[in-house]
Amino acid sequence: MARILIVEDEQHLAQGVRFNLEAEGHTVDVSGDGTEALTKLLPVPDHYDLVVLDVMLPGRDGFEVAHALRMAGRFVPILMLTAQGRPEDVLKGFASGADDYLAKPFELKILMARVHGLLRRAQWMHASVASSGAAQPDAAEGASEPATLTFAGKTLDLHALELRVGTRAFHLTVMECELLRYLVKNAGKAVSRRTILEQVWDLHEDTDTRAIDNFIVRLRRYLEDSPASPRHLLTVRGVGYKFVAEPE
Repeated sequence: MARILIVEDEQHLAQGVRFNLEAEGHTVDVSGDGTEALTKLLPVPDHYDLVVLDVMLPGRDGFEVAHALRMAGRFVPILMLTAQGRPEDVLKGFASGADDYLAKPFELKILMARVHGLLRRAQWMHASVASSGAAQPDAAEGASEPATLTFAGKTLDLHALELRVGTRAFHLTVMECELLRYLVKNAGKAVSRRTILEQVWDLHEDTDTRAIDNFIVRLRRYLEDSPASPRHLLTVRGVGYKFVAEPE
């Protein structure tokens, strides 16, 4: 079971989510303040397996908390709770380092599905390599794959959650790594946003697929020599995206 931190100043909401997560066997802590949350998250790496993070908080807001974690090298999965799913909040949340978002008010079953999806992916990433160079079964595809994926002189390290481009290394969030992994494994194919939503995020309910575009923008910043003129992550108009491993 996982250790989860809920950062939410609405106590009735925080306690309701806590009750349901603890009923499934998870260990749950609650913080009602962004500054206080960072005192729990920063000192000990990997103390928590997941953070459920509200945007509107006293002290430091959710965007600041997420940004501070990523800048400190803490890549714990973050599920960000936004006000009415405002596009500006969603975009800013992803830019700050959130892995997924959920608009308030939300159905509990949808929040639980998002939590489970992020935890599964984090567990898979950390368990994917038993030792250096070893291959583990892919939970989604039932196949064996290496610990790293290499293309055009770039290396995606699935265990370290890291993309190495020349002499630079970019730390990835769980969802960034999982999305890039999926696109690399399906190189040359046009993949729809809906397919990405279901196969990468494991979500089948009605969800705004535009959130995927924000992840693509971030990955292009890491991958592309010129993000405005991508050669690896191409947009397929009216469909979604296509990954090209060795562009001409």
